[in-house]
Amino acid sequence: MTSIGILAYGSLIDDLGCEIEAVISHKLEGVQTPFRVEFARSSSKRGGAPTLVPVEQGGEHVKAVIMILEEQVSIDEAKDMLWRRETNQVCSSKSYKHSPNPGPNTVCIKELKQFHGIRIVLYTSIQPNIDEPTPRKLARLAIDSVGKTQRGQKRDGINYLINAKSKGITTPLTQEYEEEIKKQTGAKSLEEALEKLQPS
Repeated sequence: MTSIGILAYGSLIDDLGCEIEAVISHKLEGVQTPFRVEFARSSSKRGGAPTLVPVEQGGEHVKAVIMILEEQVSIDEAKDMLWRRETNQVCSSKSYKHSPNPGPNTVCIKELKQFHGIRIVLYTSIQPNIDEPTPRKLARLAIDSVGKTQRGQKRDGINYLINAKSKGITTPLTQEYEEEIKKQTGAKSLEEALEKLQPS
């Protein structure tokens, strides 16, 4: 039985960070998150953009990929690498420390046991911080984030939404969220909305 995997949904699918990328054995596609997720967290690292996080109410089980790690990687090493990736500290010497009472901004690394034939699958969990997310509220956050992030890095909310859609990741709010962005920017597509908002 394969030992350790990392459950990726959202931006993690394409942006694993060099540490995790270097120890991937193979990928298992065609899976879903066992928990529901929604655009329910405003990320300070993305200019306040809405990002996908596990939720207890609302949301949906979405498409995901399990990154299977090479056999020599220990569970602690895997947790450290995933935590460093999620906290923008890739290649540092810092280690993940479990918090029994996580705060609103604490990045937690949780485990799924015997998931899709894999002994332990790790995933990131951080608390939602958008109270009662609505398409209008999400669109405003995404639009505002464009001016707060560097253009080439594509870390704004609209790029995040485009990327999620390209992976077939949709939630109950996705369609109306997209329509609200287009409405508020007077654009016919998310790509056009970006062009209108970004300085030339």
